[in-house]
Amino acid sequence: MRPETRAVHAGNAPDPASGAVAPPIQLATSFVHGPAAERHAGPEGGHEYQRESHPTQSRLEEALAAVEGGAAALAFASGMAAIHAILSSLPRGSRVLVPRDVYSGTRVLAREFLPELAIEPVFVDPTDLAAVRAALAEGAACVWIETPSNPRLEVCDIAAIAEAAHASGAIVACDNTFATPVLQNPLALGADVVMHSTTKYLGGHSDVMGGALVFARRDALVERIAHRRHLTGATLAPFNAWLILRGIRTLHVRVAQHCRNARAIAGFLAAHPKVARIHYPGLASDPGHTVASRQMRDYGGMISFAPVGGREAALAICRRVSLFTNATSLGGVESLIEHRASVEGVRPVTPDDLLRLSVGLEHPDDLIADLAQALDGAGY
Repeated sequence: MRPETRAVHAGNAPDPASGAVAPPIQLATSFVHGPAAERHAGPEGGHEYQRESHPTQSRLEEALAAVEGGAAALAFASGMAAIHAILSSLPRGSRVLVPRDVYSGTRVLAREFLPELAIEPVFVDPTDLAAVRAALAEGAACVWIETPSNPRLEVCDIAAIAEAAHASGAIVACDNTFATPVLQNPLALGADVVMHSTTKYLGGHSDVMGGALVFARRDALVERIAHRRHLTGATLAPFNAWLILRGIRTLHVRVAQHCRNARAIAGFLAAHPKVARIHYPGLASDPGHTVASRQMRDYGGMISFAPVGGREAALAICRRVSLFTNATSLGGVESLIEHRASVEGVRPVTPDDLLRLSVGLEHPDDLIADLAQALDGAGY
């Protein structure tokens, strides 16, 4: 079965009670089970209490496992809940390798929360395999990677990192939010776990929050994290699960257009005299282009760039755009622009001249015209 077909049909069997083609939303918080003496047989419908599991979430998890080629999936209330669930489940006294360029929430969690659990974060450059191997030689339980990374779109070699990690006894968890299962399947390249902020491309319409972990194997790690999710209450609400499940149905056609638009915009920015540098793995000049061409099917809808003129020029561009909306998040139908250093809190690590674009589904000519007038009229 082709990936496009799988995305449409996974978790989408007609409702047996009504024959409805679209999956129902089951809002119940409690489900029928037998008397106490018979509880060992499990709940009658496979569910007992919404905080542990519910039918709509189970449909979504079936779809997530299918589109990523995994053996099991767990849905969460947010991407950060998913990240916390797996990293906090690592053994006390262990180390986790974290990319130098990584989503700011992941960085803060690693720096502030993991040490409270006696887990040491070690920040490395995952594009430097020698640096990864050197860090692994000192011991690690997990290598966390993002590829392409947020916000500099750095690309690391998933297969090579997985080989090195497994040789050292570490697992590999990959944030695949930017690439989506349409463009990249880390499990097929050797990763053990894939994380998605399903708020982004999988939901696709900037109207739902969620997260997910997809596992290469259904083993003790899955059970340990599922138990953690149950007791900490990080379960995804039924309506959110339904919206993300619906978003997966159109994921392939949306991502294809995101990619087409981003390629056009990246070409425009790369040639513009007022752009000092651009990060987009689809450009042949990008440092990650060779690896991205090998492990991705296309290069995604995210771009970051720095204008000539530094921070003030970047802020001027943000003020002048009209089609691009100044907003956090990404992966929706609308195009967004964000000065990342401004939203990273008191200790930003992103360069203060960097702008991140989430390229939406508008016509690329209109988006290019918006950026052109912003660049040309920013007054620098």
